[in-house]
Amino acid sequence: MQDESESKSESSWAWWPSWRPTSVHQLKDAETKILDCVQNDLWARFVSLPTQAKIWTVSVTQKTAQGPSTPGSQTPLVLVHGLCGGVGLWIRNLDPLCRSRPVLAFDVLGFGRSSRPRFPSDPSQAEQLSVDSIEHWRQALGLESMILLGHSLGGYLATSYAIQHPKRVKHLILVDPWGFEQMPEDGISPATRAGCPYWVESLVSVAARFNPLAVMRVAGPWGPKLIHRFRPDIQRKFEDLFDDETMTQYIYHCNAQKPSGEEAFRVMSDSLIWAKRPMLERVHLLPPGLPVTLVFGARSWMDSATGNEVAKQRPSSYTHTVVVKEASHHVYADQPAEFNRVVQHICDSVVD
Repeated sequence: MQDESESKSESSWAWWPSWRPTSVHQLKDAETKILDCVQNDLWARFVSLPTQAKIWTVSVTQKTAQGPSTPGSQTPLVLVHGLCGGVGLWIRNLDPLCRSRPVLAFDVLGFGRSSRPRFPSDPSQAEQLSVDSIEHWRQALGLESMILLGHSLGGYLATSYAIQHPKRVKHLILVDPWGFEQMPEDGISPATRAGCPYWVESLVSVAARFNPLAVMRVAGPWGPKLIHRFRPDIQRKFEDLFDDETMTQYIYHCNAQKPSGEEAFRVMSDSLIWAKRPMLERVHLLPPGLPVTLVFGARSWMDSATGNEVAKQRPSSYTHTVVVKEASHHVYADQPAEFNRVVQHICDSVVD
């Protein structure tokens, strides 16, 4: 099923059901193979929301000699993935981070195995729908509070959630968060400032007119090969866990279906790089007593100076920035040991 807002070139292939070699069953199979690597106690299920939407959720608790831990017995760590991602991308982090508390991860509304509704065309309303889904998800699970960690787009949504529901967040962890800085007057993107070739900037400008992965879907049976060719780093990040194309296939099946979440992102973004409603304009609304830690990859196109800007907006609050060496945008997968160490240290500081 195609979203009505997809580009004409993409939707023109909707009449050919087999054009895209994907299905919800193939996504489930790819994810199952990934989650089979989890060594601790895992449960996974759909969490139903009042809106009739469903959020695909996994929870990992440490396996003990006395039996499985009780989910929710301590303040959980909740992981919110970024654009085009899903719960499977946290495979390097689920086991190490469940040592002191349950770890929950969910597919953001519009992505992965979660429901893919039609989002409003207004940026603030599209953002609000995503934030509301997180709050409904929390209520459905009966979580009193959480340590909330968001990566990229997930960091943007996690911050918006913390502003609106401050009593539910004990520590906000933002990993290479998207959408914080305002678009500069010269319009130069972070990618260009980081030294990326001019053609990358040109490609981003063209891609901004469509959903981010529209080309992959239009490519039909060549879609998986496009991901493998243009993002070979995805497979490399997990090659010690999988010696095949498991992760590439997972990413493909996550994004080859109805691009609901992508459409929401395009509504909220300006040229894909910037947010239409920059979070730095609102970050001062976070409660003064809420500690915030920002984690950046030293090789990421995201500017770690954003952490300093957030700190300026919260002069009397705890705001700490960590830069992980040898890591790019996907810090949690590039340098998982150091990433897990940093996050575990934060978790150990939270009083349940």
